[in-house]
Amino acid sequence: MSRLDDEATFDQPPHDRLDRFIARAIQAGAVALAVCFTLGLFLRDDMSAAYLVGFLFWVGIATGCLGLLMLHHLVGGQWGLPIRRPLEAGGMMVFPLALLFLPIALSLGHLYPWAGSEAIRSDPALEHQKIYLNTVFFLGRALFYFAVWGLFAWLLRRWSLAQDAATDFSPARRLHVLSGPGLVVLFITCSFAAIDWGMSLEPRWASTIYGPMLIVGSALAALAMMILVCTWFLADTTLGDAATPPRLHDLGNLLLAFVMLWAYMSFSQFLIIWAGNLSEETPWYLRRTQGGWQYFAVLLIVAQFFLPFFILLSREAKRKASSLSRVAWVILVMHLVDLTWLILPASSQTSRPHLRWVALPLVALATVGIGAFCTAIFVSLLKRVPLIPLRDPRLGAPAHEPGGE
Repeated sequence: MSRLDDEATFDQPPHDRLDRFIARAIQAGAVALAVCFTLGLFLRDDMSAAYLVGFLFWVGIATGCLGLLMLHHLVGGQWGLPIRRPLEAGGMMVFPLALLFLPIALSLGHLYPWAGSEAIRSDPALEHQKIYLNTVFFLGRALFYFAVWGLFAWLLRRWSLAQDAATDFSPARRLHVLSGPGLVVLFITCSFAAIDWGMSLEPRWASTIYGPMLIVGSALAALAMMILVCTWFLADTTLGDAATPPRLHDLGNLLLAFVMLWAYMSFSQFLIIWAGNLSEETPWYLRRTQGGWQYFAVLLIVAQFFLPFFILLSREAKRKASSLSRVAWVILVMHLVDLTWLILPASSQTSRPHLRWVALPLVALATVGIGAFCTAIFVSLLKRVPLIPLRDPRLGAPAHEPGGE
C-alpha cells in the first residue's frame, strides 16, 4: 500500500536534520552578509549593485512561488501536488525579504541616477521622470508591493492548511477564487517592481517586455528550486510517493515551457531593438556585449536555453529525479548569471562598462547571505506541516473519511 493511502502517514520531514540546516543557514547568512557589507565600506558602488542582484534573485523566487501556486489552484492538475507545500513556504519568504530590502533603500543614491538631485537638474530627461522616479514614491511603491505579496502568501498558506482540517472543500474553493484575480495583480505588481528595481537603473532606456521577461525568468528559477526541494526530500518522506515519474514528467514539461518562453521573450526584445537601431535603445545591448560581458551573453544562450532545452526534450530525463534535478541546478545558477548580466553593467557610471571581476564575489556573498536567511525561514515553515496537502479535492476522499469506501 502506498503511504499516500493513509492520512496518518503524511509525515513531516526529519526535524533533527532540518534544525541543523536552519542553524547552519543562519550562521552562513550572517557571515556572508557581514563580509559583504565590510567589503562594501571600500567598494560601495560594487557592493550596492551586487546586493541588488542577490535581492532580485531571491525576491524573484518568492514571487515566482506565489505565481506557480496560484496557477496550480486555478488550473488544477497533479503536477502541483509534490511541490505545493514547498511553494507555500517559498511564497512566505517575501516577509524576510521585505526587511532585507532596507540596504537597497539606504543605497538609492549609489544605485539609481534619478536618486541624486544634481543628476536630475543636469538632465532634462530625468527632470521629466521625477514625478514617478523619486525616492518617496519609489519607497512607497516598494512597501505596497510587499504588502500585496505578503497578503497573498499568508492567505494561500492559511487556507491551504485550513483545508487539511476541513470536512468540506470550502477552503479549496476560496483558493481557486483568489487565484484568478490574484495572478493578474501579481503580474502587474511584479512588472512594476522589475521596472522600479531593475530598468530604472538606466532611466533613459525603456522596454515594454522587460518586466514580463524578468517575471518568466523568476518563475523558471522558482520551479527549478521547487524541483530541487522535492528531490531533496524524496528518499525519506511521503514525497517519495507523491513525486511519481508521471508527476516529475509534468514538472519537466512545465520547466521546458518556461525555458522556451524565457528564450522567446529575451530574443524578441533583442530582435526588436536590433531591427529598430535607435540611438536611445541600442546602447543597452552594447553595454552588455563588450568589456567581458559578451561571454555572459554567450553563456546564457548556451546554458540557459540550449542545454536545458535539448535535455528536457527527452522523456526519460524528465521522469528521473536525478537528471531533472541536475537541469534544475543549471537553470538556477544561470538565472543568477542572467541577473548579474542585467544589473551590473547598468550600475556602471561609464558608457562602455568593463566587467569588474571584484564584483562577482560580492554577488556570490550577497546571494548566499540573503538566501541563507530566506531558506532558514523556508525550511522552518516547511517542517511544521505535512509535506503533502490533506483532503485536497484532487486527491479524492481518503478511505476512512465520510464518503470514502
